[in-house]
Order: sequence, then structure tokens, then C-alpha cells
Amino acid sequence: MIDPREPVSALMRDLRTGPEGLTGREAARRLELYGPNELPLRRGQPWWAALGRQFSHPLALLLWVAAVLALGSGAVALGLAILVVIVLNAVLAFWQENQAEHAVRALGRFLPAQVWAVRDGSRTRVPAGQLVRGDVLLLEEGERIPADARMIDGGVEVDMSALTGESEILDRRAGAPDHADRSLDSPVLVFTGTACVGGAGRALVHGTGVHTELGRIAALSQHIRPEESPLEHQVRRVAWLIAAVAVGAGAAFLPLGLLAGLSLGSAFLFAIGLLVANVPEGLLPTITLALAAGVRSMARRGAVVKRLSAVETLGSTTVICTDKTGTLTMNSMRVAEVTGEPGETAEIVARCATAELGDHAGGDPMELALLHYAADSGHGLPPAQRDAERSALNAFDPERKMMSTVDSVAGAPRVHVKGAPEEVLPRCARWPTDTTPQQVRAQIDELAGRGLRVLAVATRPWDPGSPTDSGHVERDLTFVGLVGLLDPPRPEVPAAVRAVHAAGITVHVITGDNGRTAAEIARRVGLGADRVIDGTAVDAMSDDRLDTVLAEPGEIVFARATPEMKLRIADALRHNGEVVAMTGDGVNDAPALRRADIGVAMGRGGTDVAREAATLILTDDNFATIVTGIEEGRRVFDNVRKFVLYIFAHAVPEVVPFLLFALSGGLIPLPLTVLQILAIDLGTETLPALALGREPAEPGLMDRPPRPRREGVITRWLLVRAWALLGVVSALLVTAGFFVVLCVAGWRPGDPVGPGAPLHHAYVQATTVTFAGIVACQLGTAFAARTEWASLFSVGLTSNRLLLAGCAFEIVFAAALVYAPPLQQVFGTTGLAPWMVALILPFPVVVWAADEVLRWRRRRRPAHRTTPDRRLPHHDFESGTSVPG
Repeated sequence: MIDPREPVSALMRDLRTGPEGLTGREAARRLELYGPNELPLRRGQPWWAALGRQFSHPLALLLWVAAVLALGSGAVALGLAILVVIVLNAVLAFWQENQAEHAVRALGRFLPAQVWAVRDGSRTRVPAGQLVRGDVLLLEEGERIPADARMIDGGVEVDMSALTGESEILDRRAGAPDHADRSLDSPVLVFTGTACVGGAGRALVHGTGVHTELGRIAALSQHIRPEESPLEHQVRRVAWLIAAVAVGAGAAFLPLGLLAGLSLGSAFLFAIGLLVANVPEGLLPTITLALAAGVRSMARRGAVVKRLSAVETLGSTTVICTDKTGTLTMNSMRVAEVTGEPGETAEIVARCATAELGDHAGGDPMELALLHYAADSGHGLPPAQRDAERSALNAFDPERKMMSTVDSVAGAPRVHVKGAPEEVLPRCARWPTDTTPQQVRAQIDELAGRGLRVLAVATRPWDPGSPTDSGHVERDLTFVGLVGLLDPPRPEVPAAVRAVHAAGITVHVITGDNGRTAAEIARRVGLGADRVIDGTAVDAMSDDRLDTVLAEPGEIVFARATPEMKLRIADALRHNGEVVAMTGDGVNDAPALRRADIGVAMGRGGTDVAREAATLILTDDNFATIVTGIEEGRRVFDNVRKFVLYIFAHAVPEVVPFLLFALSGGLIPLPLTVLQILAIDLGTETLPALALGREPAEPGLMDRPPRPRREGVITRWLLVRAWALLGVVSALLVTAGFFVVLCVAGWRPGDPVGPGAPLHHAYVQATTVTFAGIVACQLGTAFAARTEWASLFSVGLTSNRLLLAGCAFEIVFAAALVYAPPLQQVFGTTGLAPWMVALILPFPVVVWAADEVLRWRRRRRPAHRTTPDRRLPHHDFESGTSVPG
């Protein structure tokens, strides 16, 4: 295996090349042998297979059953409507989730189209895809580096942010001493996808295509497949549960109807009725539209969601792993503090620089910050004047860790130096009055301890005619002062951190920066930063040890992170049962973004690779937007539960009439028809359910700890409310209404009620009362479902205008079915007498009041009198038990 950091002569020998590059014939042979300099794309499944999978989703299968039943019952229009719903849901889900290979395609865009190389001893334009190991690259300012290479001549300044996630401009030059622990930090290596922002030189290609650092990241991304989100998993479980209940009920009660004395036709009608009553035809479209509404809401607030279920996933997040630069900070350095003489310091940093402000602004972010400081201090210099008055420049060198210039100041030549304090201070022979080297070193420790990047500046007179190399210039200096620079935190981040802490969410910082700076930034924005762990320490940990470290309380700053390290952290957190949101903006973040439960990419400062790999993109690069996403996700999940509760509650009053019919052996006529059930499930029920999906956030939503990862949409508390309370109360009311109408007409068990019988009209009125009674109970259930434990009055009766409109539509729709003659003939209804309408009017209030009393009793429990806290036990509103926070 070739070591690119070995001596250049040895590397050329191993690659069988020389300073004059490869011949055209040899390059063509190697291209044939090793393949093109491209990132391979793995073939995904055919589009038709991915689309077909959407049609076989468990809820889609239930809708197929509902469609067949509707068509079999003669309700062609309703059956066709269900088929349309199936198609629309499948197409929408397919379109939203067709992002499988985009991350790797975006990686490919980091390769330039053509580059300069040495072939046959001459400068030649070569397509980037045809570069091979052993080629000699010609690197120039402004070009993107097309392959991993070793500098063999000259020096360049490289923007490594695409790989490291940090905005620092690094110097790479031939012959530099290489003592780095990581290849990425080597001063002699350059990498695919990074940008040359200054200098020129030649570099020897040692890695192309998948064998580059970028290719390794692409391979990591390819091998990570998105997993099912918590909501997708729960919806699938709900679908199979509903399917089992529906099919089981129909299969079990078909023979029961026959044993009860029903004819085969009546028993089959009875089984169809049970199936239709248990299939929530509106559940899948309601969930889809609720998530879509959440997506639109988040887009208005600065977050673009690429997969519908990601909204809910963000709401269930328990841990956020965030970058530092550009996410917690502004990604814009500024001078935070200056010691010594400010005016002289400003003049030195203005002259000892190569960056430019103004129309042609560009250069190292640190130098730009220093130039802004000098300009604000009144010591700014136009670049033309600065360069005209400069007689010598010793550029920054990683070995020296400083730069120096010789400039003419008021006609007298002077040396100006800036650099790392540990290198500048030993070269100082003179110090300002009342200043000692010990005092300066104490100031350096104090500034560094606050997370500032510290530079020392110095000067001295210059004798014209003396050598201007760094060895002669950078000695016998007069110390002037220290400059502390800071990439400031975003002003909105501390409030966002307080909000996620209140929501019981832990935040870990994973950064390529050094630990002291990252820890200080973390503390400034309110993160715990209880521990700082370097990347080398993480690499030395076993998986079990890393699991243990992450399971311990507190927040961690991981410094000098690598892509593999981010992946390991995401895996360990998921192994510990956490729901992980991972933020990132660089190429190096792509694998971890795909591994996490939800990847959050930066829309402004992020790379295409990160945006393609993520499921959520922050258009404003704002950490605070994650908080709005978490709130939106929690609201969406709560609302999914609310309309599941609403839909489940109606199964009981729809099933009970069929049980009465079967268990009585036909002595009690069927209180509800199959078409009336379909009218409820696809007509009166749909709009209120959709409106519950748009319900505003319940009070205290962001003060709850995250729900457990395994906690489902359906909980014991939801089933108690839906079936044991709301469903039973509704069933009792509508059954009582059915019997009251029949008995007032003189009916006795067993009396004929078929067409032509004296009691037939009374029977039709009774079934109509059952239908209208269920609709009335739906109204009460809709308002009861608006909150899980708070009082309805605390959220306001009219705060959900869409629900009011949905309820109004429900009333009008039901009235049309009851009083419009054409619809009467289709659905077997008839007009009701005023006293029958009066009988039904209290139903909504009774249903809502029963649930309100239950929630009132639960609120009186001691656990509800304390706001849930991430440090205290909290009450599990769904299961009714207290669990650790």
C-alpha cells in the first residue's frame, strides 16, 4: 500500500513516475486498469418497484379492501373515490422519498471538468475523470483540486471546509515538516473537492475516484440506507392492528350470525358491515395531509423537509448533535479583545496581511477580521497603497506559525510581524513599559481559556540593505500586544438552547475545531460542555465504552471529529435508544446525516452533498429553526393521535348495531346500513379529522420530556378514551335513540320491519336516528379530542377555525343525506320529526362532557401539578404512570 507521506523520491518510485509526469500511453493504460476518476453510483431499485411498494403499504392494503367492499356494496362513487385516494397517497409518498442516490451524485459535482497536468513532459489539459495515479497536477489559485495528491513543488493555500467543516484556510507546501496525526492535517497533502484559494505548485496524484478521501466518504454514504422513521413504524403497526381487528371481527362473526339464525345473505351483509366499520378509510390520507401541512408550516419558518415523516421524527428527537462553525456561530470571525497599544496593533495587522476588503474582498477569514478591526480603528489601508509601500513579504508558514512584512512607514522601513504567541514571544527582545513576559503569558492563557484564537503582534526598525528572509527579519522584535479573535455565537442560539433543554433534549457538539474553543462557544450559548473529548480519544474507545460515555448525564463537546467518528456517535446514541438529529454542512457530514434519525443540513452555507444527504434543510442556517421544527413535529404527532382517537372512537357505535343484530338472531333489526357507515367514514368524518391534524399546539408542549422511542401512536390511554369512554358513551346514546324511535312506534322484538310492513317507516326513521346520532357524537368527540389532558377551555373553543368549518360541513352533509330525496333513496334515510332531532341535540355535549370529566380527574393528580422537567420525574400522559425524566 502506497504511503503518500513518504519522501517524494520514494513516492515517485512506488508510483513509477517522475517530475515530467506520465506518458500518454501509460496514462491510458492506468485508466483502463484502475478506472476513471469518478465516484461510483450504486444502482438503486427500479422506479416502478419503489412506486409499487407504496401501493402495498399496510394502510394502502386496507384502503384496497375498503374500495372492494364499497364497490361490492354498489357504492361505485365511493369505491372510485377510495381508489383515487390510494393513487394520490402512493404518488405523493414516492415523490417525497425518491432521494436515494442524490448525495453521491452531489459528491460527483465536486470534481472539476478539466484540469492542468504534466503529460509527456508538457503542460496538458486533461479531463478530471481521466486523471490516474502518478499524474503530476498543476495547481493554481481559484481551481478545485481534482484528486488526492502530494505537493512536490511550490505552495498553495487551501480551503478545506468541504471536508473538515471548518472555514480556516490552510497552507500546503512541498518540503514542509509533516508531524500531523491525521492525513487531513498533513501540510504536504491536498484532497479532492477542496479549493485552491492562493499560491501555485505541482502535486503528485496518489489517489483517484473511490480511493480518495472524498471517495471514502461517498462509500460511507452509499452503504447507509435511510431507516423507517418512528411514525412510519407506528403507522405500519397501527395498520396491521386495524387489519387484524377488521378481518378477525368479520371472520368470527360470520358463523355467529349463521348460528343466530340469519340467512347466508344476511350473515354476509353482517360480516361486510363489521369489516367496513373497522376500516378507517380516512386514516392514511389524514395522516399524509397532516404531515404535509406540517411541512408547509416548517417551510414558512425556514426549514425545508424532504420526507413527510421527518416532521414527526424531529418532534421525537431526544439528542441533537450539532456542528459549531456556521451552526452555533456566525461563521464570521471578529476581533474580540486587544491588549497593549490598540493603535499600533491596528496598524501592524493592516500592513501584515494579504487579504482584501471592499469590491474585491477575499482571503483568510482571520485576516479579514483583522482588517475590519484596523478599518474600524481608523488605521485601514487601501490594498494598492499597502502593497506599494511593502518591500518584503514572508508569508505565513505552518512551521513558523507567523508571517512578516517589511514596509515603509512615513518614509522609514519597519518590520511588522503577527503569528502564534508561542513562536512570536521567544523572538521578542524588548517589551513595553510595565510589561513582563510572564504577564503576557498569563494574558494569553486567560484569552485562550475564553475560547479566543490568540495572535501576537510585534515590530522593529529595519536597516535597508539587510537580508529580508524570515530568519533575519523575524528576530530582535519589540512586543506590541495580543489580539483575541472569536467566531461569535449566533444571537438567537442561547434562547433556542434553553428551549431544547426545557423540552428535555440533550445537545452534543461535534466539531473539527479544537476542544477549548468549541467548549467555550458551547458554554456561551448555554450548553453544558461538561466534558471535552478529542477525536483520538474516541478512536481509542471500544463501542461498549462509547455507549457508556454517551449514556452518562451531561453534554459533550467532541473535538477534531472525523466522518467515521460522527457515524460511531450516531450509532452509539441510537443503540442507547435515543432519537438523533444530526446537523452538518460539509461533505464530511454526509454519512452521519444519513445515519441519524434525521439529518439537518445548512441551506446557505452548506454543501450540496450535505443538503442531498439530509432530510431537513435549514434555509437560514439557524440552529434556532431546529427548535421550531421540534415544536412542529411534536404538534404533528399529537395531532395524529388526536384524529386516531377521533376515528377509533366511532368504531364502537358502528360495530355495536351489528352485534345487536347478530346476537339477537335477527329479533332486533339492523340499526345501521353498510352505506351509512361508508357515508360516515368517508363523508362526515373526514373534514373534522383533517381539521384535528391542523390543531394548534397544546399548552406546555415544549415543556414535556421527549416521548420514549418505542412509544406508539396507540397507547393504553388512547384506547381507554376511544373505546371505553367516548366509544361506549356514543354507542349507548345512539342505541338508545334507535330503540326509543322504534318503541314509540309500537315495535316489539321480532316484529317485521321490512318494506311493506306497518313499522317499516318507523324502522327507517330509527336507522336514520342511529346515523344522525353517530354524526352528533362525532361532533362531541372532535372537541374532546382537541386536547390530551388540558381543558378545552384552556385552548379556546374557536381557536381551530378549520374544525368549526369541518363540523359545519358535517352537519350540512348529514342533513343532505337525511332530507334530500335522491340521497334518501341511495342511503336508506328519511326525514326526522322535530322531537327526534331534539333527542339527538344533547349527544355532542354528553360525549364531550364525559371526556372532560375524565381529563379533569387526571389533572387533579399530583403529577400534573408540576411542569415536567428534564431533571425531575414526569407524568406519562398516555400510560398514566410516572417514569424517570
